[in-house]
Amino acid sequence: MSTFGGNLKNLRKLNNMNQKEFALKMNTTQQRVSEWECDKVEPSLFNIIKIIAVLETSFEELTEGVLPNDK
Repeated sequence: MSTFGGNLKNLRKLNNMNQKEFALKMNTTQQRVSEWECDKVEPSLFNIIKIIAVLETSFEELTEGVLPNDK
């Protein structure tokens, strides 16, 4: 099972970006990127769309193996 944060981190690294570079392209902070990657905070839909554009990926690739969180 994958997590959104784990997928995000892997895709960011595949794009040869560190958290600070990615944060600048996302117009957010490195701390926020870290929170996303550690699955502490889920990005908004707006930011998910932006992530897909910045990393030149698909929604399917970003969410591959992620199961819904039953609360």
